[in-house]
Amino acid sequence: MIVGVPKEIKEQEYRVALLPAGAGQLVKHRHRVLVQKDAGAGIGYGDDDYRRAGAEIVESPEELFAASELVVKVKEPLPSETALLRPGQILFTYLHLAANRALTEALVASGATCIAYESVGCNHRLPLLEPMSEIAGRMSVLVGGHYLSKSNGGSGVLLGGVPGVLPGRVVVLGGGTAGINAARMAAGLG
Repeated sequence: MIVGVPKEIKEQEYRVALLPAGAGQLVKHRHRVLVQKDAGAGIGYGDDDYRRAGAEIVESPEELFAASELVVKVKEPLPSETALLRPGQILFTYLHLAANRALTEALVASGATCIAYESVGCNHRLPLLEPMSEIAGRMSVLVGGHYLSKSNGGSGVLLGGVPGVLPGRVVVLGGGTAGINAARMAAGLG
C-alpha cells in the first residue's frame, strides 16, 4: 500500500501523523511511505529522518494525495485537502464531523473512505482518542492556572500554593479520561 503523510496546514497544528519510526515499520513491511516536505518539522523531525527510515519525500500536497492509497493526518482536512481526495482512497485522521456539516458533505462527495480516529473502538474503549484526552486533561489545569494569575486577569491564586499559603481549589467536571487526568494533575500541584 502507498501511505501518504501530508504536512498539517491547520493553524497552530504542528504535529505529524506518522513519526519516522512508524514510517520505518511500514517500509519494513513492504509499504511505500510518502511524506510531504517538512511534515515533521514542527515537532523536530526533518526530512532526512524520514529518508533514513525509508520514506520518500514529496514536495506538494497535490503530489502526495495523487499517489497515496491511504492518507494519514492529525487534523480534519481543510477544503484545499478535501478537493484532493478521490474515490477508492482512504483517509485516516481526526474528523469531528458532528460540528462540521460542510466537511461531512465534502468528504461524502469525494468518494473516499474516511475513518475518524475518534470513532475507532476496541473493548468498549477509544484507544486512539484516549492519549489526546489525557493530554487535554493535564493541560487544562496548567492553562487554568495560567489564567488565575493577576497579570492575566485572574484573582492571583497559585494552584500549588507556597509555604504559608494554601493551594488553590480545583473542581473537575467529568470523570472520563480527560477529567481523571485533570484531577491527577491538580492533585500533584497541591
